Amino acid sequence: MASVTERLEEVLEREAPAWGIRPVPAALRRLSTIDLSVLWGDLSIGLLVLFSGALLVPALGLPTALLAIGVGSLVGCVPLALVGLAGAREGVPGMVLFRPMLGLRGSFLPSAANLVQLVGWTAFEFWAMGQVANAVGRDLFGVDSYLLWVAVVGVVCTALALAGPVFAVRRWLERFGFWVVLGVAGWVSLRVVLAGELGAIWRQPGRGGLPFLAAVDLVIAMPISWLPLVADFNRFARSERGSFGGTFWSYAIGNVWFYGLGALLVLAAGSTPDVLDIGSRIAALAGGAVVLLVLLVGESDEAMADIYSSAVSVQNIAPDLSQRGLIVAVGAIGFVLAALIRNSAASFESFLFLIGSVFVPLFGVFAAHYFVLGRGRYGPAAMFEDAHPGLLARALVPWITGFVVYQGCLPSGPTWWVHALGRTFDAMHMPLPLVGGSLGGSAPSFLVAFVLGLVVLRRPKER
Repeated sequence: MASVTERLEEVLEREAPAWGIRPVPAALRRLSTIDLSVLWGDLSIGLLVLFSGALLVPALGLPTALLAIGVGSLVGCVPLALVGLAGAREGVPGMVLFRPMLGLRGSFLPSAANLVQLVGWTAFEFWAMGQVANAVGRDLFGVDSYLLWVAVVGVVCTALALAGPVFAVRRWLERFGFWVVLGVAGWVSLRVVLAGELGAIWRQPGRGGLPFLAAVDLVIAMPISWLPLVADFNRFARSERGSFGGTFWSYAIGNVWFYGLGALLVLAAGSTPDVLDIGSRIAALAGGAVVLLVLLVGESDEAMADIYSSAVSVQNIAPDLSQRGLIVAVGAIGFVLAALIRNSAASFESFLFLIGSVFVPLFGVFAAHYFVLGRGRYGPAAMFEDAHPGLLARALVPWITGFVVYQGCLPSGPTWWVHALGRTFDAMHMPLPLVGGSLGGSAPSFLVAFVLGLVVLRRPKER
């Protein structure tokens, strides 16, 4: 038995890193509940999650911010775990799951959108790691070279993506990375609690400017940003139950923890949200450059996942392209974009909302088609041999409608887009945002897309 198990592990590590988009065979579905818990627990914590939590304050007071964090994490992690469940059940990556709903060429649309957001995430990850590593380098070595550090983290993250998710989980996270980051994050949290005047911070009122449900949307955006990726990894799961439970609970706990920690760091420091300010606060409270370097190590897995899934998304469009070649290309593009990032806080917050406006309604349509009309099963033929070769335009109706509703409630994106949206709504004599933005964007967008999906979509073919 030991010999058979060892052979299976060898096959897994040899074949899984470059596995394409076809259903994963049973021999390679070897990630346990613990494996997936470690993966999604690690992906839920990092510098950019701290930064996202910092964006909630001081607009909100700490009690309101924590409530928004709890609600947003639970709401956002349900669709994350459900799409992970679909990936584990069907054994295919996320973009392939959209083929029965949108058609083969229709699935190219979310693939392209996913590629754009993943390249954006890769750039923001490189930027955050490069900024912090450069600050540490100045303190330790007296060397100021942001671009050099971006290049270093780019090479490391690209190498992890080339090794594949199974290697990253079993050889890197479970043996070293996750536990070190977990220990350091616990130490940082303890120091923040002991050093801060929690009573005064708790009573400090918010300054306003961010509606509660918009804050919830800002929290939802983080797990939602992983929706297009989760099946890429959970397709290697041993069981559907382990896929759902390991993904939901580990990501929800990590998301609540680091969003809350980010808010505390900003309120305790009395500063505006910024990655370097957060890094300086951590260094001052919990041991300086070494602690920051460990958190930097933890951030590398987020970038690894973004780069890996970028390549898999492209393979949905062009399955014959080399996955490893695509990984290297995405890493290089991420480096170039990271070198150009300037207005970090404004760009990142807008980026998070824009992700939500695209993928929240898309999941609403998918949930209607897969879990209700399809009764939770497609089967390989529906995604490959029997998939409609073109675009099933009827699925665009609920997706685009949901996108418009989200943008109407919570305008987000580049400045030119928001201005054009405003002129369009003015021409229709409608307020922007709708209902004053008090409902946020996620709930109205999802409900509209889900209900319209049930109305306009057709039941998938019987398996």
